[in-house]
Order: sequence, then C-alpha cells, then structure tokens
Amino acid sequence: MSRIAVIGAILEKPRESQKAFNDTVSSFKVLVKGRMGIPFDDHDMAIISITLQGELDEINALTGKLGNIPRVTIKTAVSSEPKSA
Repeated sequence: MSRIAVIGAILEKPRESQKAFNDTVSSFKVLVKGRMGIPFDDHDMAIISITLQGELDEINALTGKLGNIPRVTIKTAVSSEPKSA
C-alpha cells in the first residue's frame, strides 16, 4: 500500500554531505512529491524537508541510505496504512 511520508534532514557542514545527499534523493526521484531546503550559513548547516509517496519499503530504503551519510541527521514521519472502505 502506498504511504505518504515526510523526511526532515539536517546537514551539518553541507559542503561535505550535500552531493551524496542529493545523489541519493535523485535515485529515488519517483517517490519525491516536493522538496524544500533552507540554508543556515551562519551555522554551517542546511535543513531539508522532502515529501514522498510510495511503498513503505521504498521509503525505508531512502531513509536508511540518507541516514548513513556522514553529518546527516534524518527523522521520518509516515502516514498510517489506509483503511479499506
């Protein structure tokens, strides 16, 4: 069943992690419905929010890969499974 999810990411020292982060997200582009990034240059950080729609296994795969990138912290919220009518 398809789920809706939002990933919140904090990239510390984004110059070191942003390419790997962007490449990973791009490899799951069929899931991505929206993305917003806010740089915090004075703190050497970037905050990124990604809205997804896909199967739970796909969402978990993306979350796991992003969480393994050094200096990247990930939190994910996923909708509950839709109830049948």
